Amino acid sequence: MRGISLRILARCSRRLVASAGGAAALFVMAGAAPAFALPQWATRGSGDALASAGAAGPTPAWLTFCAQQPQECAHNPSEPDTIVLDQAIWNTIVEVNEQVNKEILPVTDQDHWGVADRWDYPDDGLGDCEDIQLLKRRRLTRAGLPLRALRMTVVIDEIGAGHAVLMARTDRGDYILDNKRNAVLPWQETGYRYVKREGSDSAAWVWLGNQAAPTVTAAK
Repeated sequence: MRGISLRILARCSRRLVASAGGAAALFVMAGAAPAFALPQWATRGSGDALASAGAAGPTPAWLTFCAQQPQECAHNPSEPDTIVLDQAIWNTIVEVNEQVNKEILPVTDQDHWGVADRWDYPDDGLGDCEDIQLLKRRRLTRAGLPLRALRMTVVIDEIGAGHAVLMARTDRGDYILDNKRNAVLPWQETGYRYVKREGSDSAAWVWLGNQAAPTVTAAK
């Protein structure tokens, strides 16, 4: 499985699937701004964090991205490595996930850039999975969330293809922002197998041991 994790395959899904598994964000009106009810499973106390299993090598396209955008790959040990999750922060996370999913048209790197794998911001409104998650992370850090707690993550999706998601590490567990769905789910609810992510203790990546989400809720 490490071979498939050496780079993200170009088949990032073009589909945006509906919220699933009872963990969907609830949209209500609060003045002019949307609010998203903190799901029941996020109010029971601390959730499960996804354990790492040793150092991993990043994808070559990540190294190129870091050379071009070093501030996005820098490790700042003074930042918190988890987000203290409350209703206001949850609103921000879910809203950013949904807004970016609506704004960016998913296309493969081959169709977009003419290369198999490139990590970049989708500033022209087009991008594949990792580009979309990078934009979400940029917006969340500009909203005040710590970069160190927002980790780019490589998974194997429900069709066995390489895929990139954004992991928000919180005091109530690890949650996944994904361009395949508007719901922000705990990692256990995605149906994915987790391969590696950016580390929290250094700029190096860490293996996630091919851990499978125990409950499959992803669309087939």
